[in-house]
Amino acid sequence: MTREEKALVIQELADKLSTSPFFYITDASNLPVETINRFRRLCYQRGVEFKVVKNTLLQKAMESLNDGYSPLFPSLKGPTSIMFAEQGNIPARLLKEFRQGGTEKPVLKAAYIDSAIYTGDDQLDALTSIKSKEELIAGIIFTLQSPARNVISALQSSGGKLAGIVKTLQERN
Repeated sequence: MTREEKALVIQELADKLSTSPFFYITDASNLPVETINRFRRLCYQRGVEFKVVKNTLLQKAMESLNDGYSPLFPSLKGPTSIMFAEQGNIPARLLKEFRQGGTEKPVLKAAYIDSAIYTGDDQLDALTSIKSKEELIAGIIFTLQSPARNVISALQSSGGKLAGIVKTLQERN
C-alpha cells in the first residue's frame, strides 16, 4: 500500500468516525469464509457497516480527530474489524445473536457509544441493554401520557356517576 493510499484510507476512516457516534471494534479473525460472509450479510441487513481495518491506520485516523479516542488504543492489537451503526445497541445485539449460532467470534474488543467507551467482550450484555434514542423518546412520551389518561378516565367515570345521581334526584322530585 502506497503512502497516498494509506493517507486516503486514514481520511476515509476519520470522516466515518467523525460522523458516526456509535462504533464497535471487534475481532473476527479465524472465521471460515462462509461464516464471515454470513455475518457480513447479517450486518448489511441490519444497516451495520462492517470493515476490516489495519490497527495503525485506524489509530492514526482517531489521533487526527483528537476526540478522546485514546482509551481505545490498547484494543487495537491483533486482527481488527470495525462496525458502524446508526443506533448504539444494534451491533451488540447482532454480535450476541450471531454467536448464539455456535460461534465464539466476532469478539468485542471495544465500543464507542456517544463518547462513552466500553472495553472487553464482557461488556456485550450491557451494550445490548442500551436503549436507542427512539426507545427513550417513546418511554418518555408514554410516561407523560399516563397521568393525563388517568385524569381523563377519572373525569369520564365521575361524569357518568354525577349524571346518574342528578337523574336519580330529578326522578325523586
